[in-house]
Amino acid sequence: MSELVVAALKVAFLALMWVFIIFAASVIRSDLFGRELAATSPDFAPREPQTRRRRPPRSAPTQLKVIQGAQTGLEVPLIGTVALGRAADSTLNIDDDYASTRHAQITQDEEGHWWVEDLGSTNGTAVNTLLITQRTRVQSGDVIRIGRTQMRLEKR
Repeated sequence: MSELVVAALKVAFLALMWVFIIFAASVIRSDLFGRELAATSPDFAPREPQTRRRRPPRSAPTQLKVIQGAQTGLEVPLIGTVALGRAADSTLNIDDDYASTRHAQITQDEEGHWWVEDLGSTNGTAVNTLLITQRTRVQSGDVIRIGRTQMRLEKR
């Protein structure tokens, strides 16, 4: 091979290495600081007032309690949407290497039942030791696991 071809291959390889480094740095930055939401983003837009809800079932959980992990003993009331993950604006900020920035969320439907949904996390979300792939209904006593952190839904 001529010296010109070898030099061109070296420059192309160097350019590819820099593209990889920039990509890796952006992934790390978004994982550490979360993503920015524009004021017109649907995630940022204020929600419309909800219609009158039915009374929740008597067995419906009222809080989420961390039973294993860095925040053992922490209790979070179940109100509206409970965001779970490492993001600073999460309702329950999970300090776990295996948790994604926006890992999962717990929401309540019109009938007062609670549902957990994995938000496309890398390591997944488990309910009672079963890895979930779709929105799953949960009730008092169910255990949600994200990485090494385990949380139980409780009725207080």
